[in-house]
Amino acid sequence: MNNRWKDLPSDEDFFGDLDPEIKAPKMQINKSHPIENYLNWIDSIVKVSLDAFFGDDINRDSVYKIYPPEDTYLEDMVENKLSFMEKVVLMVGLVPHLRPEIFDPFFQVNMKTNRTYSEVGGCRGNTHSGFLPTGETAAFILAGQSTSLRIDVLKIFDTDHFFTVNNILLMNAQDNDEPVLSGMVSVSSEFLTYVYTGDKQRPAYSMKFPAQQITTKLEWEDLVVGNEVKENIDNINYWIKENKSILEGWGLDKFVKSGYRSLFYGPPGTGKTLTASLLGKFNKMEVYRVDLSMLVSKYIGETEKNLANVFDQAMNKNWILFFDEADSIFGKRSSGNSSNDRHANQEVAYLLQRIEDFPGVILLATNLKSNIDDAFSRRFQSTINFAMPDSSLRLLLWQEILPKVWFEDNHVDLNKIAIKYELSGGSMTNVALYCAIKMKSKNLKFTETILVDGIRRELLKHGQII
Repeated sequence: MNNRWKDLPSDEDFFGDLDPEIKAPKMQINKSHPIENYLNWIDSIVKVSLDAFFGDDINRDSVYKIYPPEDTYLEDMVENKLSFMEKVVLMVGLVPHLRPEIFDPFFQVNMKTNRTYSEVGGCRGNTHSGFLPTGETAAFILAGQSTSLRIDVLKIFDTDHFFTVNNILLMNAQDNDEPVLSGMVSVSSEFLTYVYTGDKQRPAYSMKFPAQQITTKLEWEDLVVGNEVKENIDNINYWIKENKSILEGWGLDKFVKSGYRSLFYGPPGTGKTLTASLLGKFNKMEVYRVDLSMLVSKYIGETEKNLANVFDQAMNKNWILFFDEADSIFGKRSSGNSSNDRHANQEVAYLLQRIEDFPGVILLATNLKSNIDDAFSRRFQSTINFAMPDSSLRLLLWQEILPKVWFEDNHVDLNKIAIKYELSGGSMTNVALYCAIKMKSKNLKFTETILVDGIRRELLKHGQII
């Protein structure tokens, strides 16, 4: 990882040689919310930077004499130490949301050009009438005409800086050939919610994040699968716990990227989604099932944009991304030359790149492995076949799913049922629910007749007749 931002000047660099007599006026402390103190602080900094710019006998260094609040509120929020510059830049991103009038002075018009001063940067939104800061705004406040300080400001917007890595603050991409600092500075909606509520919120299911968290009340012992599947799942568990030591201990990190990708394939109801949920539960990780129907768009570039939203928000989070029915978007590429074929192939190429670069765990599930593009298959660390359970596994599943109390008054030969009827675990759960409703609504006791009737109805759903 690039650590260039660690070279940023520290607070001691800025304040160490200051004349102790020269102090900014003490800010009035507002105890209603700790962010108020920082808003008062950035307000003072903006005023001093403008006064210095307009030559009111104030030196540019006076900005650095306005000490930030003594509390650690901002550092606690970002879970990192912050330099003076980093605190200023973070507040620049927060001001439009919390106290936009602080930036109103930047609207001053240059009488010579009859427009706002280009030095302060900024832009207007579609509906917001206030001043929206750009990277140039942060550079104006902190650097003035100093090239070396502008370079320090640039480092804060580096893609390897923890602001970007942890999805705290971003500088939106500028148009081609425009200056680097011309992009708008904004805090992420996730971080803004954290500031508002004090709680880290899960992202809301929406077009911007078409994924929902999945959980389970079941435990590993409730997952009935073959030994080979269990061994493969154990490998994923071990990777999640020990990936750093595995890679760094033997120098494999030079050749192997930090993420882990696995393909689950097999008929519906065989445990693919349950396994994904259990991996998250066991490792204290949130699992998000991505809604591929919301990701795919007929408009060129929109599918990639939707995917980027998911990956960007999941980057460096302790999450597992689960793509169910993955062949709808990870399917085989076409060899055709039509614009639609080229567009589809472009989407697949983009997916390959984002999946390879994702540092976390990605699970793909499909009913048929042959539907997945070979280019993806080569990039999986493992492929796990969730086959239909054999009769011995079906017996274990029936014994696990059907409540034991049902058998207190009636004997049902589950071994015979398991041998005779080929069902997945998901289908057996449906059968158990049918039996429960039937027994409760009719005040009946559990019998083999009720069980077989439920099995018959479930097989009919799949076009099978018994």
